[in-house]
Amino acid sequence: MKNYFVLLFVSFLLLGCSSDDAPTEEQMYFPPNDGSTTWQTKSISDLGWNQSAVQPLLTFLEEKNSKSFIVLVNGRIVMENYFNGHSATTPWYWASAGKTLTTTVTGIAQDEGLLNINNKVSDYLGTGWTSAPLAKENLITCKNLLSMNSGLNDALGDDVSPANLQYVADAGTRWAYHNVYVKLQDVVAQASGQSWSSYFNTKLRDRLGMTGGSWINSGDGLSVYWSTSRNMARFGLMVLNKGKWNGTTIVNENYMNQATTTSQDLNQAYGYMWWLNGKSSYRLPGIQFQFNGTLIPNAPIDMYCALGKNDQKIYVVPSMKMVIIRMGEVANPDNPTFGLSGFDNDLWYKIKALYQ
Repeated sequence: MKNYFVLLFVSFLLLGCSSDDAPTEEQMYFPPNDGSTTWQTKSISDLGWNQSAVQPLLTFLEEKNSKSFIVLVNGRIVMENYFNGHSATTPWYWASAGKTLTTTVTGIAQDEGLLNINNKVSDYLGTGWTSAPLAKENLITCKNLLSMNSGLNDALGDDVSPANLQYVADAGTRWAYHNVYVKLQDVVAQASGQSWSSYFNTKLRDRLGMTGGSWINSGDGLSVYWSTSRNMARFGLMVLNKGKWNGTTIVNENYMNQATTTSQDLNQAYGYMWWLNGKSSYRLPGIQFQFNGTLIPNAPIDMYCALGKNDQKIYVVPSMKMVIIRMGEVANPDNPTFGLSGFDNDLWYKIKALYQ
């Protein structure tokens, strides 16, 4: 009988606890696409972060030639700062961080049935797009371009004309950071019957409200994307949400999962032009050497990132629902790099102080 009353008492307690009393998870926020400056914010104190770590971070960013810095959590702006004469309306170049734009649009074209990344590049561009022997050229798939294991010579500069795309190894057997990825833009253009810029603007830029951004020829046959920092943040927010924007699928979630996990067995820290933290080894541009350890030790292990020349950064941290943007000049002028630099780990030391 005693046990009966205990059970009855517990039942009343449970019934008295309304589901309204349980904490609710904050909804992901997406800024409107109407060209306004409206964007919800969240304060450092609301997050329970360390306010005293903010100024050391800002001082460090300014000293390291930064132009902008944005932190989003659940889509809301937690920090947005501009330095050295830059502003919210000033465009800046993404450099190789913009490779991930090509990754995304390639996935969109595949979703639309225009291409298949497992098909060889010559299916779309015809033969002779490299100077490799035909049998070797026909080994190169679109996925090889996404994964940086085309087997073409990476030591011949940025020129991607056929004469400069020379065979070194069979596709899939050698990882080397190479601007040959840009041929995917030609693949998309051929497959869609549109110019690259037109397809990109319609299928990605405009759907995210990335107003005013554009591809500008860098003078070496490559186009580099320029936009405001908030536009870069919009793209990062879509990626955080696995290809969705405010309930609308921009690119297939399965494809985005593939893009942000190891894409080949030669460089664990590389997906489809996304760099991956938390792996046991990694390779870097320009050298055929494997480094042991994780890419950015101070950063969360589940982080993946887009890294561009002169320290253009998009960091995406799923476990924290966080996106971080850094644009600017090279942080350490004495040691410029094409992607990863010592600045990444130093910056994350300062960022980590905010929330630990």
